[in-house]
Amino acid sequence: MRRLAVGPMITFEYGEWWVRRINDNIPGPILENSQLIDEHFRVVPSELEIIKQDFERRNTELEKKIEQIEEEKVNLRLDVDV
Repeated sequence: MRRLAVGPMITFEYGEWWVRRINDNIPGPILENSQLIDEHFRVVPSELEIIKQDFERRNTELEKKIEQIEEEKVNLRLDVDV
């Protein structure tokens, strides 16, 4: 006797159901404690980066003060020359 190998018989409806099936055994995400991906992968600056930012901020403040002092110096010279 000869055997005939036949592949699984799948109907079109079963194929659609298989693609759209939902596994109820897997719990969905809890949205109460969820974070945005941006918050989750936020980069925390290193101590060196914090020091660098502080240095740049102070440097900018000092440059502004120097400009103000130079303007005052020019104004004082004008007052003396008059």
